[in-house]
Amino acid sequence: MKLIKKFLNFSFSLIGLLVISTLVIYFWVSYSSSKQIIYELDQMPYRKAGLLLGTSKYTVSGKINPFYQNRIDAALILFNAQKIDYLILSGDNRHPSYNEPRYMMKDLLEAGIPEEKLIPDYAGFRTFDSVIRSKKVFIQDSITIISQKFHLERAIYIAERNGITACGFAADFPQHDGAFQVLIREYLARVRMMLDVYVLQTQPHFLGEEIKVGEK
Repeated sequence: MKLIKKFLNFSFSLIGLLVISTLVIYFWVSYSSSKQIIYELDQMPYRKAGLLLGTSKYTVSGKINPFYQNRIDAALILFNAQKIDYLILSGDNRHPSYNEPRYMMKDLLEAGIPEEKLIPDYAGFRTFDSVIRSKKVFIQDSITIISQKFHLERAIYIAERNGITACGFAADFPQHDGAFQVLIREYLARVRMMLDVYVLQTQPHFLGEEIKVGEK
C-alpha cells in the first residue's frame, strides 16, 4: 500500500510539474513576442516580404475555416497598403489532396494580387519550417509574419532565435466552435518548439536551393 501511495504521489507531482512548465512556457513566449505584434495598419513598418502562414481552408464540416479567411484578409490589407511587396505563402503540402499554398495562391490571385508577387512555399510543413525557410531559402532577414496573435507569438519567437528580425500583423481571431481546441493545441506546440530550439536543434524537413524574392 505504501508503494502504491508513493507511486501516486510521484505521478501527481510529475503531472503538476508538467502542467506548470507548460503554462510557464506558454506565457513566456507570449511575453517575449508581444512587442513585435502589431494590430494597427498605420503602425506597420515596411518589409519587402510578408510570410503568410497556412492553415486548412475548410473545417471538418466543409465550411470555410475563419482562421484561414482572416489570414487571407490580413495579407490583402498589408499588400494593398504597400506595407509589403511580396507574399511568401507557406504551408503544408504533404498530400496531393491537401495543399495550403495552392489554396492561398488561388484566393489571392482572385483578389487581384499579381502572380509575380506571390511565392509559394510548399515545404512549410510546420510553423518552425516556414519561419526558418523564410531566411535560409527565401533569404529574408527581416520579414512581416501574418497570422492570428497566438500563432504569431510562437512564430516570432522562432524567428528571433534564428537571426530574423520579425514583426507580426495580427489577423482577427474568430469566435467559433473550434477556437478553444486551437488554443489548447498551441500550448503543446510551444512545448515542442522549445525542444526544437534548445534541445534538439531541429532543422526544416527540406531546404533546397535559394529562391531570392523579387529576382528572376
